[in-house]
Amino acid sequence: MNGSPIVFAAVFAVLYAAHEVGDHWVQRGREALGKGATGWTGRLLCARHVVGLTVVKVVALAFAALVLALPLNVWTVTAGLLVDALSHYWADRRATLLKLADKVGKAEFARLGDGGAAPAGTGAYALDQSWHIGWLFVAALIASL
Repeated sequence: MNGSPIVFAAVFAVLYAAHEVGDHWVQRGREALGKGATGWTGRLLCARHVVGLTVVKVVALAFAALVLALPLNVWTVTAGLLVDALSHYWADRRATLLKLADKVGKAEFARLGDGGAAPAGTGAYALDQSWHIGWLFVAALIASL
């Protein structure tokens, strides 16, 4: 049953829900404000955020696999979560995603809104979340094999 559309759909739904909780409820304020900073402080805050987020996803997947009897393979789940974690870290360093937005013609959209007043209502936030969700799709494909 591995690789089935049903397993993929379940894994994607779990990862999406866990992402929302981990990225918004579990992430500490210091991580959210500092993960894009230059230097080791920013790198460590971002890594700490990604580790916490990944733990939430592991727990959610384990619980869903148990309750729903999902036939998950530990190696493909690990590979999927690794892809997700690396892509999340890359985007959350902020300058990386803004450079990509500039290169693909999304610079104006990326800079919409006041990040200090309403970071969740900015173009950068929308691009950040859509990046993460796109990679959740890839991670779910890998994890459901």
